[in-house]
Amino acid sequence: MAQITATMTSGTEVELSNGRHTWRGDEPIAVGGTDTGPNPYELLLGSLAACVCVTLAIYCRYKKITLESVTASYEFDRIHAKDCEDCDDEATGFIDHITSDVKISGDFDDAQKKRLAQIAQRCPVHKTLANGVSFTDNTSFD
Repeated sequence: MAQITATMTSGTEVELSNGRHTWRGDEPIAVGGTDTGPNPYELLLGSLAACVCVTLAIYCRYKKITLESVTASYEFDRIHAKDCEDCDDEATGFIDHITSDVKISGDFDDAQKKRLAQIAQRCPVHKTLANGVSFTDNTSFD
């Protein structure tokens, strides 16, 4: 289980904490923030990128495969449903879309390359985002 607490510090700046680490999020100046940290979508993509890198590293360590490096880059965008080749025909309006660029370096045979590409798409955060999330929303007022 993971838990994060975000506390508004000023303007659009928030302090994030998991109880062991503290970091910050904000919005860009162009939308009224002070740009003191990544925006929420950048934080989400950072979680995905970190998960892919860690998952590949753990898999390679377990399988005793020498992994030289992993770089995972992600881009979030909203695209028109009619422009989405991989979407349901019933989709209308806009669709949230994430594009990945994962670079894995090492001396791998073809079977290992195929498996590592599969593992990159099976990290827990990727699976959560791809499968959707159910929410239990609780809002209270002091």
